[in-house]
Amino acid sequence: MTAAAQPILPNEALWEMDRAHALHPWTNFGPFEKDGALVITRGEGAWLWDASGRRYLDAVGGMWCTNIGLGRKEMADAIADQAQRLAFANYFVDMTNDPAARLAAKLAELAPGDLNRVHFTTGGSTAVDTAVRMVSFYHHARGNPGKSGIVARENSYHGSTYLTQSVGKRNGDRIDEFRYKDEGIWHLTCPNPYRRPDWMTEAQFTDHLVAEFEALIARVGADRIGGFIAEPIQASGGIIIPPEGYLYRMWQVCQRHDILFIADEVVTAFGRVGHWFASLSEFGVQPDMITTAKGLTSGYVPLGALIFSDRIWAAMAEGGQRWFTSGLTYSGHPVSCAAALKNIEIIEREGLLDHASKIGSYFEARMKPLEALPLVGNVRGRKLMLCVESVADKATKALLPDAANESKRISDVAEAMGLIVRPIGHLNVMSPPLILTEGQVDFIAETLEKAITRVTDDLVREGFRIA
Repeated sequence: MTAAAQPILPNEALWEMDRAHALHPWTNFGPFEKDGALVITRGEGAWLWDASGRRYLDAVGGMWCTNIGLGRKEMADAIADQAQRLAFANYFVDMTNDPAARLAAKLAELAPGDLNRVHFTTGGSTAVDTAVRMVSFYHHARGNPGKSGIVARENSYHGSTYLTQSVGKRNGDRIDEFRYKDEGIWHLTCPNPYRRPDWMTEAQFTDHLVAEFEALIARVGADRIGGFIAEPIQASGGIIIPPEGYLYRMWQVCQRHDILFIADEVVTAFGRVGHWFASLSEFGVQPDMITTAKGLTSGYVPLGALIFSDRIWAAMAEGGQRWFTSGLTYSGHPVSCAAALKNIEIIEREGLLDHASKIGSYFEARMKPLEALPLVGNVRGRKLMLCVESVADKATKALLPDAANESKRISDVAEAMGLIVRPIGHLNVMSPPLILTEGQVDFIAETLEKAITRVTDDLVREGFRIA
């Protein structure tokens, strides 16, 4: 039976099939077994429709990824054409294919500096997993086999493989039921200016964070630390914009101690903040590696990539006797690479980087007034990645107890009014498509204000104190 011949099932049947058989990422078992999942059946631009025909503005952009918007026929045609011509090809060792070769060259053209080498993966987690292992390979090849440790930050998210979830350390991700790698991984303070000590200026906070990194290197030994990984803007960790000069100074520390700087741009690349890549364009940092996925294909098909420097390649390849024993069956997948090429072509042709920058500034301006609401402590972010942090007390920045569940309640009320935002802890996160319009920004701001106000009133009636 072809896809076109699949019978149309009612919402209730699809809902029950999913509830009875699916384990979703980050499933919260109690609520899921009771309420099931929202069944989405169609998407166009920034809009989604559920199986009952209700329409929603997707302010989350799928999962930080639907950059060019959904329902584009030329994307579907490019995918279908490649699937007919060459649906799969072995990409291991000494095999390649037309779209993979073209895409590797295109990414080298777009990436900053000498990041001219590309390793394709299936997504962001596997790109980061590869980057972390490449750190060890690189230093070993240069005669420093012990220089394999990785430094990351508190409240960071770098993926959900065993290794990448060990490197990341987002609040709520570490659970008793799983085990994590601890040896050779260290975490520094999250560079969140909103949560810095009250007595510190942002400049003092930056000094403190850089000194903490230097102290860690002195304590552990530079001969044991091979890489530092950082999202230019911590995404799932709460849309953390680091203080002025922080990333550049951390990069300088890495330079002094021969530590590779890995920019995790799985979210920030391909237009999210108005650039192909944010590290150099937004923060003045030339990384040694960039990990990417999501906006690489705008979510149409899975694909990730690790983009790394000629210098790293030269060290690993010196002598010609080593094997880089890392890869996946679907590395360099021709259909995924063809989709990425078409996606990049659309971004270029339609000037979406410039549009994202302009509409992103409008988005920031329309969302900032939400800070006047009693429940809102902070509205932060940059361009098309923003979040609203809820607090119980604006003066102390104290959070509501988890039992209040305010961010989920806000997202539920917003959803009922036709808006999808993402609840994470005490945050409501947004990362809409780059094609967003001013009218859609207005709808997001107005709807979210109504949802926050309604939930605030409900919380007060229930006895929660909000100051």
